Amino acid sequence: MSAPKAIAMISGGLDSTLALALVKRQGIEVKAVNFYTGLCITETQRRKGGRPDGTIPRNEALRAASDLEVEIEYVDVSDQGYLELIVNPRHGYGSNANPCVDCRIFMMRKAREIMEREGASFVFTGEVVGQRPKSQRRDTMRAVERESGLEGRLVRPLSALLLAPSIPEKEGILDRSRLLGISGRSRQPQIRLARELGIEDWPQPAGGCCYLTDEAFSRKFFDILDAREEAGEERRILREDLVLLSTGRHFRLSPRVKMIVGRSEGENGVLDAYAGGRARLLARDLNGPVALVEGTATWEERQLAARIVARYGKGKDLPEVAIDWIEDGVPETLLVPPETDEARIEAMRI
Repeated sequence: MSAPKAIAMISGGLDSTLALALVKRQGIEVKAVNFYTGLCITETQRRKGGRPDGTIPRNEALRAASDLEVEIEYVDVSDQGYLELIVNPRHGYGSNANPCVDCRIFMMRKAREIMEREGASFVFTGEVVGQRPKSQRRDTMRAVERESGLEGRLVRPLSALLLAPSIPEKEGILDRSRLLGISGRSRQPQIRLARELGIEDWPQPAGGCCYLTDEAFSRKFFDILDAREEAGEERRILREDLVLLSTGRHFRLSPRVKMIVGRSEGENGVLDAYAGGRARLLARDLNGPVALVEGTATWEERQLAARIVARYGKGKDLPEVAIDWIEDGVPETLLVPPETDEARIEAMRI
């Protein structure tokens, strides 16, 4: 008879790596799954060519699967209803724009589909009871299991002894005595376990890998939704918004006009790639940022945008800088002094 099979939800962090090792040690055939939402900080940095310091983060899920010698399926769910979910989460947001409970339910439903397709017996995660204040409470974990359609077949190996026995435990597929009862926010039990299992390579915890948990990103996220609603448009987020929200400095020049200013050569390249349908600004004959302006700007707003571009470039100490404003393929040159009013700039920053 073939070995029973399980689907591992893996991020590549220490907890999911340990859960994968624990289940695999019981002779279970494991297929790992990693979901890309478009909002993972490190993966977005990878796709943009690296971090601001020039280093390129590795894909930890692929690294963990390789180290533990399991198959991994990488699934992009950013166009599979996920964007609608983050705009209207049924269970609400966390402290920022993070709809953690709805996100878990969404991913577990996708994992259930893969489980059924693969003929697997259960899905498991690296979740630890009490580690996260919203998504890893006991009641929330039960709700995720129930609403995802995985009731009885969603296993948390690191905290299993603190939870009701799952179906695979009752059926003898999993030996419950070889699962754990870790809880709380301390990482010391996991670090000790990693040493015991001979796992040496894992990323240091960094407080979450989702942009939606970041306060600054969340302000920009809600700014887009509010601006579209005020303009009488649908309150929604587009895939290209996810890229632009994580790129550059953002300024709200008026309720209908927004500006994004690149902070590095890499970000300038990203903005160049998304210039379609937007005005593109850059200093002529001087090194500096690329900027995009969304919306129909007045003459005053065009002047202001040009002054901001001049302020962040090599010409910031010059009395006047030539800024090329390119819109619909038509270039126009604006001669402006760099903006020097720091209070005004900060008041417009999103």
